[in-house]
Amino acid sequence: MSAKTERIDVIELTQKLIEFNTINPPGNEAGLAKFIGSILIENDFEVDYPIYAKDRLQLVATKGLSKDRPPIIFTGHLDVVPLGATQWTRDAFSGEIVDNTLYGRGSTDMKAGIAAMIVAAIEMFRNESPNGGIRLIFTADEELGCNGAQHLCKSGYDLGEASAIVVGEPTGNMPYVGHKGGLYLNAYTKGVTAHSSMPELGDNAIYKAARAIGKIEDLKFEADSDELLGYPTINVGRIDGGLNLNSVPDKTAFTIDVRTTTTYKNDKVWSYLKDMLGEEVTLEKITDLNAISTPTENDFVKMIFDILEVDSSDENLKKSANFLTDASVFMPYFKNIPTIILGPGEPEMAHQTDEFCYVDKIKKTVTIYCEIITKNSLK
Repeated sequence: MSAKTERIDVIELTQKLIEFNTINPPGNEAGLAKFIGSILIENDFEVDYPIYAKDRLQLVATKGLSKDRPPIIFTGHLDVVPLGATQWTRDAFSGEIVDNTLYGRGSTDMKAGIAAMIVAAIEMFRNESPNGGIRLIFTADEELGCNGAQHLCKSGYDLGEASAIVVGEPTGNMPYVGHKGGLYLNAYTKGVTAHSSMPELGDNAIYKAARAIGKIEDLKFEADSDELLGYPTINVGRIDGGLNLNSVPDKTAFTIDVRTTTTYKNDKVWSYLKDMLGEEVTLEKITDLNAISTPTENDFVKMIFDILEVDSSDENLKKSANFLTDASVFMPYFKNIPTIILGPGEPEMAHQTDEFCYVDKIKKTVTIYCEIITKNSLK
């Protein structure tokens, strides 16, 4: 399948990628990274495997680089989410195809997108090298906060320069020009334990948490609407506290998930929450990634909208993702170069039981990516 003389079937490749169990945690992306790397090496790509953790490799592959023009970057993540509590009706790791539908964990999010990137990148060098070349970046540990991408950028690893970025997350082959940021927090309250028959001797940490959560429930950020992303949002998703029924709890923990915009960024939210919640609550950052967007007037973005025959002025057209992507890490790293989120997966199927992707969309994505590479190299 991976020989240079043979064309790679993108559907078969997607099935092969799904067979690798890269559920995060623990991830175990090393085997998948090596498998992809072997295909790219046989097709004369230079391949490196930056280490993220034990049994967790990332992949950076390049071909056709030149001094005249930075390469275009195609990026995606190798890890997938757990299967969930609901029983699947399909084998989650077989890539089974029924009619036009390919099932499997990661089919939509986002191994079909990675397969399309691999095939498109190889195909573009069959006749001549696209101007500037191509860099593929496939990350580990994206699902839990884009940690692999952050590690790659903060470790001193040289990713070079880039002309533009394509992120293959699930968009149903519609172009998204941005997404909200994510500020994920752990929040803690402390108290003093006592017997519940004498609560006056204690200090109830749950009451402190309840007061804080009540403030969060009623919170409306004083933020202007972002033209692309709307308003920031906040949610408390998990709470844990107390020892038993008949004790005053001395500690409580809960989580806060804030989705930010380009007009109301993470540092502003952080300062606001610390002041609002006061000394009763200790906050700890889990993930701190700002919103990203590229103007639809940008030449690269206009080129992609033209390729897809989509009208960017259509007010009913969805132009932003609801989820975080590695673009929030790579776009600022590469000095805010134009970035598009575009992949074959169905956004509504990400993280779902019996996750699937449509076969015809995967094939179409290869054509789209090839056209993006070709037209970008002519600019």
